[in-house]
Amino acid sequence: MLAGLGLLFFLLPLAGLIVRAPWDQALAGLTAPETATALELSLFSSVAATAAALVLGIPLALVLSRTTGNLRSVMRALTALPMVLPPVVGGVALLLAFGRRGLVGSLLYQLFGIQIPFSTTAAVMAETFVAMPFLVIAVEAGLRSLDPRYEEAARALGAGGWMVFLRVTLPLLRPAVFSGAVLCWARALGEFGATITFAGNFPGRTQTVPVAVYVALETRPESAIVLSLILLAVSVAILAGMRDRWLGAL
Repeated sequence: MLAGLGLLFFLLPLAGLIVRAPWDQALAGLTAPETATALELSLFSSVAATAAALVLGIPLALVLSRTTGNLRSVMRALTALPMVLPPVVGGVALLLAFGRRGLVGSLLYQLFGIQIPFSTTAAVMAETFVAMPFLVIAVEAGLRSLDPRYEEAARALGAGGWMVFLRVTLPLLRPAVFSGAVLCWARALGEFGATITFAGNFPGRTQTVPVAVYVALETRPESAIVLSLILLAVSVAILAGMRDRWLGAL
């Protein structure tokens, strides 16, 4: 009975969203200019965040998988911290680091006149900050499951470090990289707290779908429900496609 209550706790909010959805207005809501703009921006920023996570996260996962001792524990804790950190706190931290008066942002502004906060770049950075740990953890797990004899054989045949990584390690890691990238993209697509804190709410520039849902909930609840259904559909599709590779591994 308690298990059933626990399952209902997850199902009832989703059922309420589906039952109360204005299906007769769904098409009009999807084709509205502000909805299309938010969707376009969300797709761009989430894909850009995933690309940045791939460039930075795969080398980080490689270092984590090759590191031992206390250093590995500290690095893993720092990498996983955005997963448990409240997103709003992450946004404040980004603002204090890259803001106009931040640790790095002040130098960028003084030397080059660059302001990162409240821009599309800020939205991409916020999404990368909260989403990259999912990719790093997935790729690190894939690296630890690899048979090291393949890499050793390649080195014995004269392949250098980069050649071993590109021709042996990376192809073997393809399933882990794909899984991590999909999860990273899904998390970036749904990011709200860090985005609205660090990037703000500017339609066409930083107003992603989650931010648009929050704004529309006060004035246009039908549009908010339609946008929520889009994110729900994406989440269900991700879970359905990754059930064997991710949920089964858990």
